[in-house]
Amino acid sequence: MRNIKKILKKDDLGDMGIGAMIVFIAMVLVAGIAASVLIQTANRLEIQAMQTGQQTTEEVATGIGVEDISGQTGIFGAWTPGSILNVTICISPRSGSNDIDLSNVVVELSDSSNKYILAYDSGNYFGTPAAAGVFATAAFDGTAMQFGVIVLEDADGSCVAANPVINRGDHVLLTMSAGACFGGLTERTDIWGMVIPESGAPGVFAFRTPASYPDTIYDLY
Repeated sequence: MRNIKKILKKDDLGDMGIGAMIVFIAMVLVAGIAASVLIQTANRLEIQAMQTGQQTTEEVATGIGVEDISGQTGIFGAWTPGSILNVTICISPRSGSNDIDLSNVVVELSDSSNKYILAYDSGNYFGTPAAAGVFATAAFDGTAMQFGVIVLEDADGSCVAANPVINRGDHVLLTMSAGACFGGLTERTDIWGMVIPESGAPGVFAFRTPASYPDTIYDLY
């Protein structure tokens, strides 16, 4: 009996066949491919999440703030006598905002009857206001589709005619001809609009013109 047990122990060995080896190798390959796909997918998701986070941060932080809007009355050509002909919008970047390129900014204006989309006109750029005042600056010669720029504060010199970029601490005036857009703004006219940057939050504003125009310059917003 002991001899039989010894024989069984010695001969109780199994050999792995070629079929089993193929199955084992296939399982290893499948596991490797699956792991590679999972790693690549995770990397793509991580990159996309980082890009989305950066873009979201820029959209939330970047934006334009509208500080003041002024208008000047006058009579010119066939425009309505005593109406507001020239308008300035004082803007600056919001806190934490990235640089804003004004050449890619658009201004929307509407009086509920007409709507105008204005783009930057480098021909109406001025590095400083005229000595006689803002409205004496020749920055209001644009068409109904254009706005100009008068620089008020630009410590780093980034706001130039060819590429006007504003950043932290900068203040500029966007100039436009209300005469060209609306034929002049008459009394009790409701105006709304937006200053829309390339990315980020727009500067939104709305105002109503005065009930009468006894003066020349008016603070509208």
